[in-house]
Amino acid sequence: MNIGIYTRRQDDAETMRSIEQLVEAMHQRGLHTETVADRLPDSPIDFLLSVGGDGTLLSSLHIVGRSDIPVAGINFGHLGFLTTAGRDDIHSLVDSLAEGRYTIERRTLLDIEAGDIHTIALNEAVLHRSIDSEILRTGVYVGDELVGTYAGNGVIVATPTGSTAYSLSCGGPILTPDCGCFVVTPIAAHTLTLRPIIVPDSAVIRLSTDSEHAEMHLSLDSRQYHVRGGQPITLRKADFAVRLVRMPKQTFFTAIRQKLMWGR
Repeated sequence: MNIGIYTRRQDDAETMRSIEQLVEAMHQRGLHTETVADRLPDSPIDFLLSVGGDGTLLSSLHIVGRSDIPVAGINFGHLGFLTTAGRDDIHSLVDSLAEGRYTIERRTLLDIEAGDIHTIALNEAVLHRSIDSEILRTGVYVGDELVGTYAGNGVIVATPTGSTAYSLSCGGPILTPDCGCFVVTPIAAHTLTLRPIIVPDSAVIRLSTDSEHAEMHLSLDSRQYHVRGGQPITLRKADFAVRLVRMPKQTFFTAIRQKLMWGR
């Protein structure tokens, strides 16, 4: 079995020492390892280990792309909601991979088009105003029908995976990974009746602003883009999914209880 190891923390001495311990543990179990930088290596890999936090794992998805290679995240960051194991679980993860004791979750991706931008996101797409700009008025369409005009700081379109991220902090609901839907959540809405809305992931969502002079930013997971007003943004379910590795007895609800401290 050949396992790729990816990190964005190459200047962090503690992380690099932990990666050395990880590699040694894998070699002891007969697993081959290969360092992955900004693209997949020429030799095939069976898994990609993302070492860092949720941001590192989100970056790794653009490396695996459509390859269908499962991704396992080791959390050296803070919350680590997407990651598979913590710093103290390295040996358990290695044993699980070597012995085939794991499950694979398929997670829905967003496909986003905005002018010259065409990319994917696992968590969310966020259209938000610049700090010094006026209120952003965004028309939200599902299919050809106008849902409403969202006036405020912006709009979040989140996948089930992203429902526990920015959308949750803005009052959005938590969606289970297999629910087959997206959630549209306003950011600091200027109308109290504006509330998050859940739509099926078979729908095409379009965001449209009413001013060509509006200063806006489009955040796709951890990436930032500048977009001009009047430029439509189209979002739909991507035609492929990402595969996340889960250790034995690790489920979405165990993550909820542990990371959001919902008790036993």
